Amino acid sequence: MSFMQQAGAAAVLLMVTLWFECAGMGTLIYWARRRAARGMYQLGIWDSAVLMVRFTSVMIGMHVGQVLLWAMFYRWRCLPSWESAFYFSAGSYSTIGCPDIVLPRVWRVLGPLESVAGMLMCGLSVSFLFAIVTRLVGREMAGRANPSPSLESVRPE
Repeated sequence: MSFMQQAGAAAVLLMVTLWFECAGMGTLIYWARRRAARGMYQLGIWDSAVLMVRFTSVMIGMHVGQVLLWAMFYRWRCLPSWESAFYFSAGSYSTIGCPDIVLPRVWRVLGPLESVAGMLMCGLSVSFLFAIVTRLVGREMAGRANPSPSLESVRPE
């Protein structure tokens, strides 16, 4: 196995991971903007909680999908079972690691690369959720300051 083949496989895995996350985030941003245009400031406590649970659930699903992507590669090229491939992938993606499973020598660089990708993808998800919470709190404060907000205050930026 040449270094170029290993680097190519790593590049493909990283690009698919990035595109998967960005496509999911783009879809959520589109949905959030539509929700904001309908009046996010009108959400009560329960509706705000439901909105956050939905977004968080989708984010978790996206991360599990990315772990599965890497696990499929590990199962195909590196590890003997799906259980070990998923376990290793989840440990690497979450940066916890798993000392009891080791990739074959030629593929060992993938574990740290998956960790870097996992950190970045989780960071994107957290920043998105923070933006939604900030928007919810900002809308609530705007609603208190101006009980009948104009159309301008509910347009997405």
